[in-house]
Amino acid sequence: MRDVIACPPGNYPLDYLLPTGNIRATFRSQCDNSHAMDASPPSSNTESPWLPFESRRRARDEKREAVLRTAVALFLEQGYHRATLNEVAKRLNITKPALYNYFRGKDEILYECWSIGNELVDDCIAETSAGGGSGLDKLRKLTVRYAELMTADYGKSLVRFDIRDLSEDNRKIVQTAKRRIDRAFRDYISQGVADGSVKPCDPKLAAFAIAGSLNWIGHWFQPGGELSGRAVAEEFAIRLTEGIAKTTMQVTSTRKTTAHKAAVPAAEKADKPPRRRNASREETSEHHARTAARAAGQSKRARSRLR
Repeated sequence: MRDVIACPPGNYPLDYLLPTGNIRATFRSQCDNSHAMDASPPSSNTESPWLPFESRRRARDEKREAVLRTAVALFLEQGYHRATLNEVAKRLNITKPALYNYFRGKDEILYECWSIGNELVDDCIAETSAGGGSGLDKLRKLTVRYAELMTADYGKSLVRFDIRDLSEDNRKIVQTAKRRIDRAFRDYISQGVADGSVKPCDPKLAAFAIAGSLNWIGHWFQPGGELSGRAVAEEFAIRLTEGIAKTTMQVTSTRKTTAHKAAVPAAEKADKPPRRRNASREETSEHHARTAARAAGQSKRARSRLR
C-alpha cells in the first residue's frame, strides 16, 4: 500500500504518492522546509539541466547527421542488404533502439542518404543555370560538379543503391529526380547547338552518354588514389565533351570558308574588262584576247587529262 502525504503547495522533487519508509520521512522534512525554500530567491548560478529549444534541436540534427554519415559509409562498404542497424549503432557507440529516435527503419535511412545526394545535384544545376556562358560552358561546369559529387559517399548513393529497396512513394520521387537531372544535361547540349558552341547532335543520346559515364565513377572511384576527386572530374569533363564541342580550329575554318566565299566575287570581277571611262578600244580588245587564250589553254589541259 502507498500513503498519500499532504504538503503545503510548493515545488517538490517527488510526487505526493510515495511508498512508506525512509523516503517518506525525508519527504516530510522537505515539506517542513518548503516555505523557507519558497521565500528565498532562486540562485542565479543554478543552470537548468534542459537545453534551450534551439540547442536541443541542433543537437538532435547533429546526431541524426552522424547516423546518416555512418550508415551511408557502411552501406557502400558492405552493401545495403548485408549491412545491419546493429553495426551502425555499434560504430556510433550507441544502442540499436537509440537509432529509432531518429529513423523508423533501415529503408528510411537509405532514402535520406539518397535525398541528401539529390539536393547536392539540384544545387549544382541551379548554380550552373544561374551563371553565364555558352551551352558548352554550362555543360562542362555541370559535368565537373556532378563528376566530383560521384566521388563522395552521398553522391555514390544516387547510383549504387537499388531504388526497389525503397517504398513505392519514395521510388516515384527518385524516378522524377532522375528525369530532372537528365533534362538538365539535354538542355545545356541543346543550348550549345543553338549558340554554336556544340556540334549538331542528338541531345538525348549525348546526354545519356555523358551521364552514364559520370554515374559509373560512383562505382569504381576510391579515395586515396593517384588522382583526387576534383582531378578526375576535370579530366572527365574534357573527355566527355570534346567529341561534341566545336573546337577553335573548326571555328577558324568556318571563318576562312566565309572569307573565301566573299573573295570569289572579287576574283570574278578581276576577269571582267576594265570599265574606265577613257579606256581605248585597243585595251578592251587586248583584255578579251588574254581571257580567251587563258580559257583555251585550260580547255586543252582538261581534254588531255580525259585522254
